Amino acid sequence: MRSSLRIAFLASVFALPASAQAPQVFHRIATIEAQRMLPADRDRARRSIAEIVAATPDGNTLVYVDGDQRGIGFVDITDPAAPRPAGFVPLEGDPTSVTVRGGQAFAVADTSPDKANPSGIVAVVDIAARRVTQSCALGGQPDSTAMSRDGRFLAVVIENERNEQLNRGAIPQLPPGNLTIIPTTPQGLDCNALRRVDLTGLAEVAPTDPEPEFVDINGRGEAVVTLQENNHIAIVDLASGRVTAHFPAGRVTLAQVDGRRDGVIRPTQTLENLVREPDAVRWLDDDRFVTANEGDMVTGSRGFTIFRRDGAVEWDSGNLLEHLAIRIGHYPEARSGARGNEPEGIEVGTFNGQRLIFVGSERASVVSVWRDEGPGRAPSFLQVLPAGAGPEGLLAVPARGLFVAAAEADSPETGLRSALSLYRLGDGPARYPTIESMHGPDGAPIPWGALSGLAADRSAPGRLFAVTDSYYAEAQILTVDATQTPARITASSTVTRDGQPARNLDIEGVATRAGGGFWLASEGNPEREQNRTQNLLLRVSASGAIEQEIALPEALAVPATRFGLEGVTVTGEGAEETVWIAVQREWRDDPRGHAKLLRYRVATGEWGVLHYPLGTTPAGWMGLSEITAVAPDRFIVIERNNQWGGAAIKRLYEVSVAGLTPAAPGAAQVPVVAKRLLRDVVPDLAATGGIVLEKLEGFTVDAAGDAFAVTDNDGVQGTSGETQFLRLGRLTR
Repeated sequence: MRSSLRIAFLASVFALPASAQAPQVFHRIATIEAQRMLPADRDRARRSIAEIVAATPDGNTLVYVDGDQRGIGFVDITDPAAPRPAGFVPLEGDPTSVTVRGGQAFAVADTSPDKANPSGIVAVVDIAARRVTQSCALGGQPDSTAMSRDGRFLAVVIENERNEQLNRGAIPQLPPGNLTIIPTTPQGLDCNALRRVDLTGLAEVAPTDPEPEFVDINGRGEAVVTLQENNHIAIVDLASGRVTAHFPAGRVTLAQVDGRRDGVIRPTQTLENLVREPDAVRWLDDDRFVTANEGDMVTGSRGFTIFRRDGAVEWDSGNLLEHLAIRIGHYPEARSGARGNEPEGIEVGTFNGQRLIFVGSERASVVSVWRDEGPGRAPSFLQVLPAGAGPEGLLAVPARGLFVAAAEADSPETGLRSALSLYRLGDGPARYPTIESMHGPDGAPIPWGALSGLAADRSAPGRLFAVTDSYYAEAQILTVDATQTPARITASSTVTRDGQPARNLDIEGVATRAGGGFWLASEGNPEREQNRTQNLLLRVSASGAIEQEIALPEALAVPATRFGLEGVTVTGEGAEETVWIAVQREWRDDPRGHAKLLRYRVATGEWGVLHYPLGTTPAGWMGLSEITAVAPDRFIVIERNNQWGGAAIKRLYEVSVAGLTPAAPGAAQVPVVAKRLLRDVVPDLAATGGIVLEKLEGFTVDAAGDAFAVTDNDGVQGTSGETQFLRLGRLTR
């Protein structure tokens, strides 16, 4: 990118928060799981994924491919805020892409018996009748498909993808792929007039094995095709079937990124000559197109690029998607040694006269929205959207002011299912992110994620502290300014032991001390066969240095399980300072359905035990995630199950210890606290328009009496990466 463009762009992005950048923004209004569209005779406990999505011309029905269930699903979005299942059509093979013309859907499917013998079909589906009316053999394994704007041609990318288990996935691996062009008819397709455009001999990487990936068609009837593994791009005239231009996608050098998987987000490295290897591509106009540079065989460039049709790079995002993911807590540290946020999907749509670019970061699980400012100008960043786990299919529906993201990651075991998220254009400000970080001294955003506990400054309203758990190798204490929207992480301190980052800690709770500094609760795992850790209460300085480590007495440590210390709070000060700790689930010496509340008197080192009665759940388990003192003898706890979505239980209970004397550790009789429901938090989480998140982990009440809660995104590993920072206001008794 030209330096003047980049300087101007950086100024425009970081001068203002995302919510202030546009008069109208997209708001997530609904999410529907792909498994809901399955027929009654299908096993919903099996994987079901929404991958590529299209819409009918009126914008009232979504059509998406489900490769795992071997069919296409339909969603009625007449009311986009209340999407409804609208049918499912089985197909031969595993569908990989779909497009729509009039009342017909054209779905391509992989029917290959193995990688060495690729085959596939394109099925024509009557949308109203929900049935297949025609099928054409493609003679190879399809990936992407697109319809020309005049409706005359269907273009199908025949990838004939490589076998990644053969020779470590190195190419060439024949037979080669191609671009297949099929003329349309009023009834569907003219299969006998199918033409194959040879794409061999174009790229330098593996000229005999082009490995085409994605196709899009402009108003001139020209298809742009990415040859991902070859890091090459071709332009094909559909009418003549000729390749009219081709060029390498090029390389990028990124500064201030994290290129090492080590359990710590450190955007301090420079990665040189990263190969773009673009996946999705969309025309911006007849002369420019934009690519999502995912990478496949090698690195990818962790960004997106605007090209001119002659192959000149007009603009490249550089490290901006990486920094965006870090800033909003969506950076996938486990992918640092690979492709980072991994942009895979791209979409372009014109809303209210503004051409918008949507970039799907598969591993960061977000979609960033940018406004195209025209040839020769840098695009403007508008906002970022939470998009489920692993967004791939992106769809703009400008006529209805809608945008759709299909997230393909599906885990029936955990309850986090593949889903389609719907967003509607409306008045600002943006509702996401709800918490983000400022830039640190090095100019990069302060890294964060996996927020596991909250505490409040004792005197400054809106000043909070959060901690990160063991997903990261180094625990952080984060300073949060909740007087701003979104809440801002303004500083970070590493928890240290003897001057070095402390290891083998799983910080799950934080509490502020009257004299300064913190108490931290570190959850142990005594059930590991190797590297067992113990539950610890830590007294740390304001800068995060451990000043005292307090282990549990034997009577508590011996029956402990891996569901250990989870929340911590403090009552009193000086000689009366008392630490209270919530244990997540029952230990081996507890009655079924009862978790421990521990009391620790700082002056004497005396431990005491109370029991908390856990509720029941139809699935999974119930446990405690937080404890916060609101009076010398009254506390608020988070009680939740480990389920997502419709099965989720997330509640705040008030408990009182007035009149109760905690038992000594190991005592046969332990007093049981009474609890009173204060707030069901599921409606608060559901109001975000997404799937109700599993881990409501942090809660606190600030100096002004306002309550806040936060979810833990597990470092974006196996989750949607979404963090919801909830402002609950004054909680009335």
